[in-house]
Amino acid sequence: MNATPRALAVLDDILASAAPDERGALWHLAEVGRELDANLVRLPAGAEVGVHQEDVLDVLLVVLEGAGRVRLGGGDIALSPSTVVWLPRTSRRGLVADAGGLTYLTVHRRRPGLAVKGAGVAYEGGEGPCMLDRVCAECGRLSEDPVPVFCSRCGERFPER
Repeated sequence: MNATPRALAVLDDILASAAPDERGALWHLAEVGRELDANLVRLPAGAEVGVHQEDVLDVLLVVLEGAGRVRLGGGDIALSPSTVVWLPRTSRRGLVADAGGLTYLTVHRRRPGLAVKGAGVAYEGGEGPCMLDRVCAECGRLSEDPVPVFCSRCGERFPER
């Protein structure tokens, strides 16, 4: 059976209905059977997503509102509305919102879920309990960093250990 294309969201409407101080993931792609992930993220003034390295996925970042910069080892990339940035896998990067905040859309290939197989049964479940301290309380993303400081999706700071 072929999937039917359809409009999933009107980002302007989502942004207009969000509280002014709402931060983190305001929307995410959640369609069953998808091969992509997408997130609409808002960082308030001065907030940041700490420098991190994504080893598996290329990420496309599209700025919708506000301004900021992508922090790189050898310099920064300025961000303003309609800027499109390719963040290749294995690159180290962080984000910083300017005084007016930063709202952006990220799109990347979907990470495969955990599959535990046995006795002919395939189970797609969550991460084991030993990894709960690596799950962002704001957006639910599992950090690949064993001692995360900031969530790479929404910028939320992890509790200090």
